[in-house]
Amino acid sequence: MGSKALEKYLADNLEDLKSRGLYSVIDTLEGANGPIIAINGRELINLSSNNYLGLAADPRVINASVEATRLFGAGAGAVRTINGTLEIHDELETKLADFKHTEAALTFQSGFNCNMGAIAAVMDRNDAILSDELNHASIIDGCRLSGAAIIRYRHSDMEDLRAKAEEARSSGKYGKLMVITDGVFSMDGDIARLPEIVAIAEELDLITYVDDAHGSGVLGGGAGTVAHFGLSDKIDFQIGTLSKAIGVIGGYVAGRKELIDWLKVRARPFLFSTAMTPGAAGGCLEALRILSGSRDLNDTLWQNGRYLKRELKELGFDIGSSETPITPCIIGDEGKAQRFARELYLEGVYAKAIVFPTVPSGKARIRNMPTAAHSIDMLDRALTAYEKVGKRMGII
Repeated sequence: MGSKALEKYLADNLEDLKSRGLYSVIDTLEGANGPIIAINGRELINLSSNNYLGLAADPRVINASVEATRLFGAGAGAVRTINGTLEIHDELETKLADFKHTEAALTFQSGFNCNMGAIAAVMDRNDAILSDELNHASIIDGCRLSGAAIIRYRHSDMEDLRAKAEEARSSGKYGKLMVITDGVFSMDGDIARLPEIVAIAEELDLITYVDDAHGSGVLGGGAGTVAHFGLSDKIDFQIGTLSKAIGVIGGYVAGRKELIDWLKVRARPFLFSTAMTPGAAGGCLEALRILSGSRDLNDTLWQNGRYLKRELKELGFDIGSSETPITPCIIGDEGKAQRFARELYLEGVYAKAIVFPTVPSGKARIRNMPTAAHSIDMLDRALTAYEKVGKRMGII
């Protein structure tokens, strides 16, 4: 029967989450994650994917993944440091370094693994990390794992960052100091103030670390937030994911060659996990080739993002302060946000409610992600549903 204590703990806490609107049902898609998806036999306009450029279902990426699997096998067969490093891994890392304008790059099995491995490989209990209060959970967990002191600064508040960095430096308590920020904040769509962060870092000798999961493929002509600001030679760590704009799976760290050499012998997820599959590496290579050869997908993504934001704002929705195609509709109350998402579903739109702890309590929202694969007609149909539900619930 198992532990009765565990059974009671799970039952009580699951019920508590449900009663507070903090329990999310996981839906199963019947087919690819594209602009139109099917769930339980029902077709829905999909506004919840991070498949920014539509490459996850692009035939060219699929074919490249299949071909790499034929050539190299279904799996790598070992960790990278034993004999799991295949030619296709080296090729991908060379292309990623070119893509990010750095000397070298190293791939991991996920973006989450990058943050768990890279931070702890450099920072320890003698050090301190200055972390934006809205940084992603993987950054938070990576900081905790390192054992370094964590000093949170107010979101994108450069005066607060400077004051806390100066205090940490003058205290004499710490060895290395690092400042960590998302490049694009995934729930609000705003962009980190990297030029100001770099200026503070240069003045106070801070290691700079940017998680660009939601900026790569979106900003800087696709090269990301760091390239957008022309700071590729000023940022020590550039972290990226291969599962969003690139459309496949995996993550990477880009930076100086010495940094990558260090991570190869000290980043534990790299050392103790089997390498990413050859099929994933092949798909990523093709996605990078597509991105390097044309700006069309990137331009369409931005056109669709501007259109959806403008129309939702005109309807009367609070879309926050997004500077990217990420388009939140901020509802506030968790239960109301969950109900709004369910009502949208009935109107043929799949847009998930985002609640605590992904966003602060009382800041629940519907996060909309138009992609390059959406047509204006699809977005118009979604806007019609938003208008109906918004009026029905008294939100607009």
